[in-house]
Amino acid sequence: MANITCFGEVLWDVFPTHKKIGGAPLNVAARLQDFNNTVSMISRVGEDKKGRKILKFLNAKGVNTEGVQIDKTYKTGKVKVVLDAEGCASYDIMFPRAWDKIESTNKVQSIVKESDAFVFGSLVARDNTSRETLYDLLKLAKYKIFDVNLRAPYYKMEVLWYLINQADFVKFNDDEILEIANDLAPESQSLEEIILFIAKETKSKTICVTKGGKGAILYYQDTFYYNSGYKVNVVDTVGAGDSFLASIITKLLDNTAPQDALNYACAVGAIVASREGANPEIKQEDIDKMVRS
Repeated sequence: MANITCFGEVLWDVFPTHKKIGGAPLNVAARLQDFNNTVSMISRVGEDKKGRKILKFLNAKGVNTEGVQIDKTYKTGKVKVVLDAEGCASYDIMFPRAWDKIESTNKVQSIVKESDAFVFGSLVARDNTSRETLYDLLKLAKYKIFDVNLRAPYYKMEVLWYLINQADFVKFNDDEILEIANDLAPESQSLEEIILFIAKETKSKTICVTKGGKGAILYYQDTFYYNSGYKVNVVDTVGAGDSFLASIITKLLDNTAPQDALNYACAVGAIVASREGANPEIKQEDIDKMVRS
């Protein structure tokens, strides 16, 4: 297994009836740790009860929290989540919060230098402080994995294209890749043509696009791989894409065949969507059964 660092927001997802610890990078880190990787989290929490609970959660998972900073001014992150009738989520993300102020310290730089892979998203780039820290750390990372996570109004196209150009591996959902590609390319192109366009225009040679219940496409070493999805009763989609990403990262870094890696990741994402919250417990036999279905 690999030594992987995740960078970005850690927060509380507040639903109408309950609240859960979340944030895409945290969700990815937790699932990576479930798969027996060595995982570090770089983020920032407030000097408050919610921040302490996040640290306790990560430590219980086995994630290294030496890179999680404590902020005495800004509160721990919070997001109001609303689910529609199909379990799809919309978000009201509080700003500014502690994770907007991650600093580029010797400690976090050392963590990134020692890692095999560095996972980061786009939401953390909404504030100048965390964005500049991200830019610093990208210069040190050996293998860079960009999890595109468009949350209006917290992104700019020039920043997104810069991050794509920095990445070795980019993961989009189908809406995100179309929105970004339409900034430069004609709308009439197929998904495969858009992927090839992005691969040609940037340094990103591995590109994955998730399509919700319809599976995903992986472009890896000049070849396309497809999975059409697994049927489940969706409870909520929060965190499904994060667990998908953690799964495919784990498998590809472990030299699993790309098609098998994609099938595995789609199965994990489907299982998460069928359960409440971003980080449900998943058993290996559940994943194997889903892949065989």
